[in-house]
Formats: sequence, C-alpha cells, structure tokens
Amino acid sequence: MTADAVAPEARKAAQAEAEPAPDARTPGQPPATVTSLHEWRLAHLPPDTRPLPSVSHYDQLLRRRRTSGSGHREGEAQ
Repeated sequence: MTADAVAPEARKAAQAEAEPAPDARTPGQPPATVTSLHEWRLAHLPPDTRPLPSVSHYDQLLRRRRTSGSGHREGEAQ
C-alpha cells in the first residue's frame, strides 16, 4: 500500500475511536450483567436432599481395645 492509501484508512480509524459507541439499551433499562456458565449451572441445580455424611461408623474402629497382660505400655503402638 502507498502512503496515499494508508492516510484515509488511518483517518477513518482515528475518527471511529473518537466517536462514542451507540448505546443499544433503551432508556430506563438496567445494564446487562455477565454470568459465568459455572455460576449459571450452580444456580440451576436441583436442591440436594441427601443426608449429610456421617463418620460415626468409623468411631468403633478408632476405639482402643486393651487385652489384659498384653505387655504394651500407654502410648505405644499396638
């Protein structure tokens, strides 16, 4: 391209940057908000009706069962 062809294109670009963009909203309409797809999916999930998880059945595994005369002192691994 020659300088003669570039100058009008540069002028058009500069003029387009200086002009404000037309507002597509109608007066009195609130501005649009952008919601991420992840947030939208979470908002549209059905309620979770499952009971909360319980670890009470593991408590019986954690209880120490001592046998008499085992020879282990308090605090030692069995």
